[in-house]
Amino acid sequence: MHNVVISGTGLYTPADSISNEELVQSFNTYVAHFNSENADAIERGEVLALTESNAAFIEKASGIKSRFVMDKAGILDPQRMKPRLPERTNDEWSILCEMGVAAARQALQRAGKTAADIDGVIVACSNLQRAYPAISIEIQAALGIQGFGYDMNVACSSATFGIQAASNSVQLGQARALLVISPEICTAHLNFRDRDSHFIFGDGATAVVVERADLATSAYQFDIVSSKLLTSFSNNIRNNFGFLNRTADEGADSADKLFVQEGRKVFREVCPMVAELVGAHLEANGLNASDVQRFWLHQANLSMNHLIVKKLLGREATLEEAPVILDTYANTSSAGSVIAFHSYQDDLPKGALGVLSSFGAGYSIGSVILRKR
Repeated sequence: MHNVVISGTGLYTPADSISNEELVQSFNTYVAHFNSENADAIERGEVLALTESNAAFIEKASGIKSRFVMDKAGILDPQRMKPRLPERTNDEWSILCEMGVAAARQALQRAGKTAADIDGVIVACSNLQRAYPAISIEIQAALGIQGFGYDMNVACSSATFGIQAASNSVQLGQARALLVISPEICTAHLNFRDRDSHFIFGDGATAVVVERADLATSAYQFDIVSSKLLTSFSNNIRNNFGFLNRTADEGADSADKLFVQEGRKVFREVCPMVAELVGAHLEANGLNASDVQRFWLHQANLSMNHLIVKKLLGREATLEEAPVILDTYANTSSAGSVIAFHSYQDDLPKGALGVLSSFGAGYSIGSVILRKR
């Protein structure tokens, strides 16, 4: 059995960003056109008039101020309102592969590793662009890594679930080091014509090097003290898009083929579940929440994160204790907590404890306790 560390993290951020104001302008243009086109039906009560949005509502509801996206023009076009990402030939690297490779190269550099040191790739994310061949195997080929690769999806918790899977393999001696990569184009599954959710998601990719502690040479090492996972079935966050849609003629283009959620139910049910899991996880390892210097939480909603940490600490957390990146990245699904970890780790002293936690559709919750080496 080997001790396991995270020895490097990487981040790919798209070049384009959309502010709340830009998003609202596009949305409100669409709303005005829809209401005008359906004025008679609206007056007869046959169609509900759409309501405009505003930037203040978005920030108050979510804490989000802007988001990075893979295609800005397509999203902001009121006639389109979705990214424009042309299909690539089978002889070209896929867009998720390119994002993942960019994040992986940075993680490898921080870990002081090359492709020859890595024995496998786990792509753990919510939004895979195809069923097969696996994106992980494509990234493996693009990086020149020998070994194995597989994809896994546990929605927004995918990265923490992937880290546990990688840690187990390294601990058991099945691999020296693995890359856990989370490339997310969340804007492609978002309904930009839905006032309640059009602002939620952004795009990005992260990578984490998980390796044997005795082989690690990086200055950015964190011991993986323990990990704990939980799933509990719920329909409150759902996306019904899949290959079976083509076999059913009804509802192929309905709203449930994109992201849908019952936001209030999610808030009410998930927050206590996360706090309970993390608290129990710490207790099982002889730790208290007050021993934790940093909580890198899933970046979905600012109020959720505030409530979860307050339940754990019994008080409001400082930004240093629970850093926020969703104000500029929005919800990047599985990548969010890792972006927070990547961005807010270097200042921690040796021996500092942190918790990397994710939560999302499923429901799925992951908790990883880390100690700075």
